[in-house]
Amino acid sequence: MRRVNDRNGHFHLAQRMSRLAVDLQQIDDESATLGAIVSAAVDMVPGAAWAGIALVDGKQVTPAAASHELVTELDELQATLGEGPAVTAIHDHAVVRINDLGKPDQPWPHFAEKALQLGVHSMLSIRLYARNRNFGALTLYGEVSDEFDEGAEILADLLSDHAAVALAGVSREEHLSSALVNRDVLGQAKGILMERNRITSQQAFNLLVRASQELNIKVATVARMLVDQAEDGVQKPR
Repeated sequence: MRRVNDRNGHFHLAQRMSRLAVDLQQIDDESATLGAIVSAAVDMVPGAAWAGIALVDGKQVTPAAASHELVTELDELQATLGEGPAVTAIHDHAVVRINDLGKPDQPWPHFAEKALQLGVHSMLSIRLYARNRNFGALTLYGEVSDEFDEGAEILADLLSDHAAVALAGVSREEHLSSALVNRDVLGQAKGILMERNRITSQQAFNLLVRASQELNIKVATVARMLVDQAEDGVQKPR
């Protein structure tokens, strides 16, 4: 009977993971994606009282999503101190599991002290990694010691894989959208210069490049400045 129950449990878990994957594919906003992942972590991982995601840009770690305000506080503390389970998971190890933050030999004593004050006694941090890019870490918080076992770690790792793939997809969509916007603005700027100066498209582009070099800013930024300036002129009352 136990084997049947285990089989049923695995089947239901697979169903929930499948639904989560489908749901994440339908979300095209990074903030909403992260919120969905955090909610799923609290709902699906045994012992996870709270969860949060911190993103990384170079060496800078930034809190991005949290199921509770204490998670935001602890993620901000890790970012400020430059240490903690999430920071270690991001920069040094793929998985960091802390069974008891109350033990005296903690590698992050200042962080551990604050976490204990807020009622956190165990933690599990999993790096979010996909397509050769390190996005950040998913961190789970437990109210008692030894809350997370190997089963919870495996489940959290599966969630982190879903999260990283979803973030990679959102990042790609945002990059494509940004590229399309820049191309449109560049076309508008060239049109403005062509009309003003009676020059060709290539000559207009060369002017934008020259201004970019002189101002030491991107061509897309120069184009945006020119378009904004032209629009302001049109909107001003005569």
